[in-house]
Amino acid sequence: QVQLVESGGGSVQAGGSLRLSCAASGFTFSCYYMAWFRQAPGNEREGVAASYSCSAWTYYSDSVKGRFTISEDNAKNTVYLQMNSLKSEDTAMYYCAAKASWGGGWDAKYNYWGQGTQVTVSS
Repeated sequence: QVQLVESGGGSVQAGGSLRLSCAASGFTFSCYYMAWFRQAPGNEREGVAASYSCSAWTYYSDSVKGRFTISEDNAKNTVYLQMNSLKSEDTAMYYCAAKASWGGGWDAKYNYWGQGTQVTVSS
């Protein structure tokens, strides 16, 4: 049974940092596309960052490029999102997602989702 469990969310002041973790079980995510999405109240869910460990490929949305870093620890089956220089507009529920193939692009058609972890940035 595939499971993704996020952790590391919390409240932080603008300019601060948080590191989110997503522990995967039920599959080995080397050669899976792993991604972080977020959704703020009243907004659509948006892709934040993605990675594909088999090619060391990563991708970031323009809104987080240069501030967020996605990384993987294959030994721990865990993907991380290091978030620096946080802004109030980063406030959202953050979700981890996984898929085995590229179809649909970097931010679409993910098969597996976690329950989410809340990030709140106060200004």
